[in-house]
Amino acid sequence: MTEHTPTPNGSAEQANGLARKFGERTGFIVWYSDWKAARGLDKYGTLHYLSRKMHYAVLYVDSDVSEETMRNLQRLPYVKKIERSYRNEIKTEYDRNVPDKTRFYGL
Repeated sequence: MTEHTPTPNGSAEQANGLARKFGERTGFIVWYSDWKAARGLDKYGTLHYLSRKMHYAVLYVDSDVSEETMRNLQRLPYVKKIERSYRNEIKTEYDRNVPDKTRFYGL
């Protein structure tokens, strides 16, 4: 039997587990004209958010079927426009290259 040793970077381990559970996901921003009809978007993927005021929805689908899902969504009469989310391509790890100036401003 092996013991599970906690790692200091537990969040990365959890994210790894979620990636295995869901696989690669692609986000879509779907602009719609009918809010009641847009509630049915959940059968195409994971419906994360619906905005009543701005008429858009955030939808996550599996990457391997994203092109097919996009074609199916474009056929719907209440869908005006579909944009792909670039969240996966944005750099989320930052380097601190600016020196800390708090010691110069101390009392």
